[in-house]
Amino acid sequence: MPVIKRYPNRKLYDTEAKKYITLDGIAELIRKGEDIQVVDHTTDEDLTAVTLTQIIFEQEKKSSGFLPTSVLTGLVQAGGQTVNTLRRSLTSPLELLNHVDQEIDKRLQSLTERGDLAKDEATRLREKLLSDPARMAEEKLNATASEIEKIVRSRGIPTRDEVQTLITQLDDLAGKIAAITVQEQENHPDQGSA
Repeated sequence: MPVIKRYPNRKLYDTEAKKYITLDGIAELIRKGEDIQVVDHTTDEDLTAVTLTQIIFEQEKKSSGFLPTSVLTGLVQAGGQTVNTLRRSLTSPLELLNHVDQEIDKRLQSLTERGDLAKDEATRLREKLLSDPARMAEEKLNATASEIEKIVRSRGIPTRDEVQTLITQLDDLAGKIAAITVQEQENHPDQGSA
């Protein structure tokens, strides 16, 4: 694991490669699958989380960000609790879908054990129910997949991919908020933590 030392002048030194490295260089190491550790040269304090947050912040700055300033300001004012609450509310539908999947498995197994459904029929039905819910809904509602998608969209129901993207963005945002808090504490140590 490469150990990166951060000097008082904020320069970063890769002790493994024996050369100075930039935040972009650290990001590249991480993209390659490297685990890194960043420590303060003087105090040996672990600065890995702060540095990773800085990398995320710099990348967001380059890509113009994904949230308006007013939203970010509100989240900073509300603290990390708001982010955690939002993350829980987004993962809730995914957990519900997992419960539905488990219930389908349980009922199909019960039908198979009672002899009401052949094992191969149960397997086909399970695949159909779990892998292509739009097609099953189409058969039941006599609607096309595009009509179902339109109905789902009109009711504001996100896809699993959209929920996962939001969770990833929330994790990034939580890191940025933590970095801002750390920076504020470093800039105003006499105020203490609130």
